[in-house]
Amino acid sequence: MMQTLNLLRPHQWLKNGFVLVGLLFGHSWGDPRVVAAVAVGFVAFCMASSAVYVLNDYHDREADARHPRKKTRPIASGSVSLPAARMLLATLAAGSVLLPAWFGLWAIVAAVAAYLVLNIAYTFKLKHVVLVDVFCIVAGFMLRLVCGTYAVGIAPSRWMLLCSFMLTLFLGFAKRRAEIGPQISEGIALQGSTRLVLRHYSPQLLDVLMAITVSMTILTYGLYTLDPATSVMHGTENLIVTLPIVTFGVFRYLYLIYKQGAGEDTGRDLLSDVQIRLAVAAWALAVFLLVS
Repeated sequence: MMQTLNLLRPHQWLKNGFVLVGLLFGHSWGDPRVVAAVAVGFVAFCMASSAVYVLNDYHDREADARHPRKKTRPIASGSVSLPAARMLLATLAAGSVLLPAWFGLWAIVAAVAAYLVLNIAYTFKLKHVVLVDVFCIVAGFMLRLVCGTYAVGIAPSRWMLLCSFMLTLFLGFAKRRAEIGPQISEGIALQGSTRLVLRHYSPQLLDVLMAITVSMTILTYGLYTLDPATSVMHGTENLIVTLPIVTFGVFRYLYLIYKQGAGEDTGRDLLSDVQIRLAVAAWALAVFLLVS
């Protein structure tokens, strides 16, 4: 049972928090219909993302079994059988689409279906194409954001969309940087890696891409807080006070990547670091107090 749970990667459901962003910044938490729709979208994406993890582990099982760290994964180690993995995959994928369909939330069905199709293509082909692999990760995040905004009738700020785009690009490149680092230090040949696209990256290239995207993340968030449309929507011009919190959180994550080898598992990193948890809590509280 525990191995099956590990296969689902429940700690990664934290990424599906992008579905909830619209509720906060769209002032829609007081509308029970919208809250219910977003909740359905969140659960559907949790099922869909777990289905994708099962698919990825099933597809990569032989390569993972030869990898010094990934060989302990449930499918690669044999603790979850192949028939059980296939049944779990089918159940989760079907459930992620049928759940919003049951409630007639067809826009959410479309977003979840697009996410599944994207990740099938990613697993079998696109994750081996340099740069395209990271943009696929970003597209998955943006589909979550679309699910929690446009799909339930919330119009997100253009600056918020751009900030989310840059943030997820940063996280994607940070993941590749974390993956390429240990393989070099452990003497693992990139040509034999389970993630073949790493042979096309270098630490120097990823450092530059991370520097660009992290700078743009902070800049676009700051511009979002200063946008007159943001002030009108939220009834305050003081969201700029949250910028230092966001900046600290991003810089702390950079510290974890370069000094503690984090970045490969974003969900686990965010949950395990006390300072990042405090920064996220402080940001959420400050935003809620300012916009409520």
